[in-house]
Formats: sequence, structure tokens, C-alpha cells
Amino acid sequence: MNPKIFVAVMLLAIACAFVLTEQYQARAGEVSASAGYKVLEPIRHGNLTVFPVAAARSYSTGEFLTLDEGLRSGEVVVTEAGNLSGLIRRHPMPTYRRDGAEVNRLVLVNNSKRPLLLLAGEIVTGGKQDRVIGKDRIVPAESDPVDLSVFCVEPGRWVETSQHFGASESMYGHSSGGAVAHAPMAMMAQPSVRAKAMADKDQREVWAEVAKQKEEVSRNLAVAAPSVAASVDGMTSYARVMETDEVRRQVDSVAKPIEQHYQSLIGQLRERHAVGVVVAVNGRIIWADIFASTDLLEKYWPKLVRSYASEAVVTRAKDVDVSLSRAQEFLSDMEGRRETIESEPGIYRHTEVSGDGFKAFALTSLLPKTGYEVHVAKMAN
Repeated sequence: MNPKIFVAVMLLAIACAFVLTEQYQARAGEVSASAGYKVLEPIRHGNLTVFPVAAARSYSTGEFLTLDEGLRSGEVVVTEAGNLSGLIRRHPMPTYRRDGAEVNRLVLVNNSKRPLLLLAGEIVTGGKQDRVIGKDRIVPAESDPVDLSVFCVEPGRWVETSQHFGASESMYGHSSGGAVAHAPMAMMAQPSVRAKAMADKDQREVWAEVAKQKEEVSRNLAVAAPSVAASVDGMTSYARVMETDEVRRQVDSVAKPIEQHYQSLIGQLRERHAVGVVVAVNGRIIWADIFASTDLLEKYWPKLVRSYASEAVVTRAKDVDVSLSRAQEFLSDMEGRRETIESEPGIYRHTEVSGDGFKAFALTSLLPKTGYEVHVAKMAN
């Protein structure tokens, strides 16, 4: 071999080894649970099927604060970028002007002594428009103001109804997982809307999906409650549409039996480290949400199951069973063609994997004594 070519090959090999070593060291001590998931027997009601998912182990996640807990206590403040005056914590920064609001940007301050967990799909209401959070992330304890990437789910309004954003008054928790009974909760958008925010990352696509879902709701109501359908047609807010009494009744008819069934099994599922679910509508697997612990799943379960039920209500069709083996295959396939990583050193890493017929998103905590995946979401394309 030509000596120059030999030297070039050796240098290339050394460089590749160095990169691999760096990647390994960057993830040393971290744990990926993806290979340890086991799908359990499903819970079915109508055209919605939910498969509980058990993991090899469940982690201690009590340190994390949820958005619902932070909004209820007042320790978490979410506001338009132009309303930031008085929220600065440690470092002097220019005061934002009140006219600086932007459609795809909100500002959050975590005044709690606990790190805050945000999930893509959570909706905050108020400000100039209701918004949906665009990606999972962790906000450190006692944070400086953090820019949030969000999408509007209320086209047509740009008038401030409140200075700070809050949770939906009609979404209630229960005693499970520490949630306060009859406490407002941030609504979770249904999977089809979450997908547009998380995967497409396009405001026009989010608006188009919101409009589509409102049309489906109105079509369903035209038969069951014509007068309500007329009022829904005039609403700009996706959250308000999903909270109308008749829509809530339809969602409850699907969500409550599954939620109650799940709660009746929770003791047994806790022993088996149940940490998530695979979701199918009309026999088609559409989604999976997996957490680092049973405790986290319990906290998010009430609004997650309602989001799945909302999807089932607007996609009525002939009920078709889906097999447990198919759900296991969906969850086991996490190998993709392309991987995109965003990271905030020492706090979190957000990984997006694009594969054949799916996209998966993993939020890994990099905080001290963690190094595990806090939440994994997978959607079928």
C-alpha cells in the first residue's frame, strides 16, 4: 500500500475511534430502557385500545415538578414574551416591551426548587392565544426566564385575556399520583394535533389539524346536539371546543371506563413497573407514551387518556381488534434512518428518531443522579 494512503487510512481510523469514544463518554452512566419494555394485555372500550407497558425497572422521579403542579402552586409562571417585567431572577436583563408578543414564543419562569418537566402537547390557555408546547424539555429549578417553542391552537384571536397563562378550569385530576381533586389541569392535545407540533414543527400544519378536528367535532355534534354544533363553529379555541359539555360527555364515555379500569389494576401494574401505554384507535396503533416511573405515568394518566379518547371520538369507524404482538412490535422498533439531538448540557437531551413509518422522541435527564429517559413518545406516520 502507498505509504501516504496508509497514513491517511490510519488517521481516519483514529479520528473515528476518537468520535466514538467521545460519544460513549458523553453517555456514560446513562440508561436507555427502550430494550426492556414489555406490552401487557390490553384494555378496550369501543374503538379505543390501550396496552399497558411494563419496564425492566422504574426510576425515582419524585424530584420532578409537573406543569400542572407548578401552575397550581404559582411557582411556575408562563407569559407572553412582552409581559416579562418583574420576573427576572438572578441576572440583569433588558425589560421586554409589552408589545413584544410572538405567536410561536412564550416565556416561562420556574420559581420552584424542583426541576420542571414539560411535555409536548400540553396546552396552556390565556394570553393573546392558547398555545401548545412543541417539545419535551426540562427546566432547571429556580430558573431564569426560558424561551418556550410553542404553537398557537387558537387561530383568530390576538387579544390578551390574561397576563399569565394557566390550565383549563374544566380538566380535573383525582387523588391518584398526588394530583389534587378538582384542580385545573393543562389539557393534553389529542395525538393528531401533538404530532403536527412535535414532528412537523409547522404552525400552518398545526392550524390545519386544529381546524380539521373542530370540523369533525362539529359533524358529530350536528346529530347529537345541533345547537351546540352551531356554537362550536364560532369558537376559535381548540381547548374551548374540547371542553364544551357535549364534547366532554362524548370523551368521558370513552375515557372514563378505560381510566377506571386502569386505576383498578394500578396496584398490580405498579408491581410490574407499568410505566406507559401503547394506543390504538380503530385497530390501528397510533401512539405510545412511556415514562421513567409508574408515579409519573399516574400523574399524567388522567389527561393522557382523555387525549386518546378525544382522538377516538372524532375518528369513529368499525371497531377492529389489534393484537398484543403487534403492539409489542411497534414498541420494540426504535431503530431509525435519521437521528436529531438537541441538548442543554447538564440538564437534558432531546432525541428525535425518524424510522420507517414512525417517529420517536426521547427526553433524557442529565441532572445529577439521573441519566435516564424521563419520557419517550412514539407516533405512527
